[in-house]
Amino acid sequence: MAPLIHEFKKNSVKFETRVCITAQHREMLDQVLDFFNIKPDYDLNLMRPNQNLYNLTSDIILNLKPVLEDFKPDFVYVHGDTTTTMAAALTSFYHGSKVCHIEAGLRTYNLQSPFPEEMNRQVTTVLANFNFAPTETSKNNLINEGRSEKSICVTGNTVIDALFYGIEKVNAPNYTDAQIDYLKKIIKNDKKLILVTGHRRENHGGGFIRICESLKQIAEQHPDVQIIYPVHLNPNVKKPVYELLSGIDNISLIAPLAYPAFIWLMEKAHLLITDSGGVQEEAPSLGKPVLVMRDTTERPEAVTVGTVILVGTVKEKIISETERLLNDEHAYHQMSKVINPYGDGKASERIVEFIMKQTDEL
Repeated sequence: MAPLIHEFKKNSVKFETRVCITAQHREMLDQVLDFFNIKPDYDLNLMRPNQNLYNLTSDIILNLKPVLEDFKPDFVYVHGDTTTTMAAALTSFYHGSKVCHIEAGLRTYNLQSPFPEEMNRQVTTVLANFNFAPTETSKNNLINEGRSEKSICVTGNTVIDALFYGIEKVNAPNYTDAQIDYLKKIIKNDKKLILVTGHRRENHGGGFIRICESLKQIAEQHPDVQIIYPVHLNPNVKKPVYELLSGIDNISLIAPLAYPAFIWLMEKAHLLITDSGGVQEEAPSLGKPVLVMRDTTERPEAVTVGTVILVGTVKEKIISETERLLNDEHAYHQMSKVINPYGDGKASERIVEFIMKQTDEL
């Protein structure tokens, strides 16, 4: 949302823009706000120990209500598929504001995968007045579900806008960052770098054990490779990762990275192995092949054009596809040179232009 907030604030004659954060993930959020120079107008500060979906959803609804009553917004913009997205859309619907959904129309049509994100985005679609779809595929999903074509605008994804802004900033000569300085010390420039991220609930348990066994075998069979894994703090992830991968010379298990350091590292990587949604869009913009450790993806365009490959948590497939991209230069370049289907970095401009036309017609 950061680039969209800046785009709206550039149009301050037309729009009064305020930012509300739930702080569903406090530490990660504060780093991003600082990096993008955004000061929230409302901070619900909802993160708590042992947080679960029940209390988070109810807290968002109850705490957002007075914000909406204070500001009385005509439009409320929500992004993606988080619990914040779904609950904020529902509260805005109750209030009578028009709901505008950024990154609308992504689907797996399996409510358990990813959980609860697929439910969150489907519910948000039902509530949304305007849908900003990143791709034609997402637009077609919405039309097939009965959404009016007039309510849909294909924009590309704002995550690409944010990525281009961020890459330029972290590569500026005067930019300083403690995490990037640390990464520069541990990266071995004579090795191909594989960046790994993993956190999905559906991979907890056996999935993460197979993932770790795969990474161990890749590291042992390829001493010319360095695997860097910023390990998610969830005990369901952290426990198997450290038990199975600690002490391997060419695997670096590190603390989670803030956005600036992560995109800097992503640009340096040879390839990525991930179960993240956003990385499937970001990495291809930097020419990096992605292996996705999921059985389904709401981003089928990447699979179709060949910027990502679904490997699930099948040990043999993770290993074989990784080795193919390490050893087959032609296969690697085929993936790295494909044009990213998720946009050109101008999604925020298109969103503001679309809503300007809507307000002109009111």
